[in-house]
Amino acid sequence: MRRIVILGAGESGSGAAILAKEKGFDVFVSDCGTITEPYRALLNQNGIAWEDGQHTEDLILNADEVVKSPGIPLTAPLIQKLQAQGTPIISEIEFAARYTNAKMICITGSNGKTTTTSLIYYILRQAGLNVGLAGNIGNSLALQVAREHHDYYVIELSSFQLDNMYDFKADIAILLNITPDHLDRYDYKFQNYIDAKFRITRNQTKEDSFIYWAEDPVIDREMKKIQLGATLLPYGFTCPNPLPVSEEELALKGRHNVLNSMAATIAANVLKIKKDVIRESLMTFQGVEHRLQYVATVKGVQYINDSKATNVNSCWYALESMKTPVVLILGGKDKGNDYSEIDELVRTKCHTLVFMGLHNEKLREHFGGFGLQIIDTDNLHDAVQGAYKAAHDGDTVLLSPCCASFDLFKSYEDRGEQFMEAVKKL
Repeated sequence: MRRIVILGAGESGSGAAILAKEKGFDVFVSDCGTITEPYRALLNQNGIAWEDGQHTEDLILNADEVVKSPGIPLTAPLIQKLQAQGTPIISEIEFAARYTNAKMICITGSNGKTTTTSLIYYILRQAGLNVGLAGNIGNSLALQVAREHHDYYVIELSSFQLDNMYDFKADIAILLNITPDHLDRYDYKFQNYIDAKFRITRNQTKEDSFIYWAEDPVIDREMKKIQLGATLLPYGFTCPNPLPVSEEELALKGRHNVLNSMAATIAANVLKIKKDVIRESLMTFQGVEHRLQYVATVKGVQYINDSKATNVNSCWYALESMKTPVVLILGGKDKGNDYSEIDELVRTKCHTLVFMGLHNEKLREHFGGFGLQIIDTDNLHDAVQGAYKAAHDGDTVLLSPCCASFDLFKSYEDRGEQFMEAVKKL
């Protein structure tokens, strides 16, 4: 019996363990953190051996194959030992795809992944297709392959997930944009991150489709350097407009969401979804949580939760869409950020910056000379209170942090939920 070890027991790891057990593997799950109760119960119910709080090397290094959580870097000592002895290390997506013939619609990019993935899933659901939602959102692909058996999967893929995918093939691959992000995981070399994103095109043939934003300068430069096997389907404001509705009729507002809607429309066209279904879906889709999410209006001030803005470019899109003066809350775990991308928008749209992180030194150094009011905090309560006092009637308080959440919060979702709760207490 082949032995498979799962490193990390979150959504993807637990799902991979269930599928591996179903397929007859000797399965062991190891997590150096604490496995949360729902996943612990799931593993126990299925008779899967596990450990948490440690990695016992004797129980891991004897694996025939390892499924690694995307959160574990390739530089981790245990991963280095596995690689040195030639043990294959794959992602949960790679593992799950071996056991399904479903069509794979895969979306990556530095920004807009969740919105575009959710929109495509919504369109396919509206069309009556048997479709699952997986990757960074929804239940793990592996668990759905084990338990649900869909005909289509719409999958949001991070660069971390793409790093350990080798034989996987996307029937439709979508690359939305590439801006510097996660550089701390890529030796602070932007090209390494670019290469990771382009892995979404791996193994594609002429029968497959590659949808990409033609006006993204990084994508454009890269496309001139490489040859791809897929059918190329560019989109953008300089390309023929695929939208079956006017921009004003789109449920999602903002220039960036016009582009996201274009990508989703082209994917739906490839799948031969009826035009009236696409049109109705684009007009009725409600968006995703923690992405430019309206929270409340307090004393004439609008509060917006954009906690999902975990990089600088995402904050740029949020600021670009603002129509009123802004009090911007930003900060968190820096990933090698270059804040200069938002300089012009900060100068023209913001009158107050609220820093919220354990280490705000880089923010103070970068924005300190802008002549704006700066409020320096190290917790969410003080950040919201500071923004409340600084805001004037007609302003917008925007939480768009530019940074990861892991200095003060469990996740960007936790950060957004705590922000909304704090606002509702004002």
